[in-house]
Amino acid sequence: MQTESLGYLFLNAFLINNFVLAMFLGLCPFVGTSAKRDTAINMGLATTFVMLISSICAYGINAILVKYDLEFLRLISFIAVIAAAVQLVEMILKKFSPVLSRALGIYLPLITTNCAILGVALIQTAKGYGFLQSVAFSAGAGAGFALALILMAGLREKLELANMPSITQAAGLSMMLAGILSMTFMGFAGLGGGAT
Repeated sequence: MQTESLGYLFLNAFLINNFVLAMFLGLCPFVGTSAKRDTAINMGLATTFVMLISSICAYGINAILVKYDLEFLRLISFIAVIAAAVQLVEMILKKFSPVLSRALGIYLPLITTNCAILGVALIQTAKGYGFLQSVAFSAGAGAGFALALILMAGLREKLELANMPSITQAAGLSMMLAGILSMTFMGFAGLGGGAT
């Protein structure tokens, strides 16, 4: 897909086919870490960093695997790279921001199993993106993931102050908000000529 511009790839992954709100990937951290805006911003940044690193590494690994006809090792190689990138982020956060590391809690190591990150690596290799296209696609996906987290956190913080019936609080409210946000993002599908 060498005809797609870098701007289009970024916008496509950011809004049109947002990994959380249009593809429904990475829902565990989306619901789990979106209670507070500060936590959501930091989780979005950490996930974006891991997406970028794993995407760059996945591009190089895929080129090597294709060259030596070892494509069957693609999935396990991508998972190993993602796990290593998450360990790097976790070590950096524990060293420089232990408070943030505790605030993210179990969701930080769970970035390793975040299907949105693996999805970025698999989709970019399946579509045959070049290096710059892979970087633009993963940056857009990470920014879209962070946007979804921040929007959800902002809504949840505002609704904490509202007087609401008990049946709509906690998980029920989170699912309703996620559904409304998802419908909103589905409206962007017309920008790209349909979902891809």
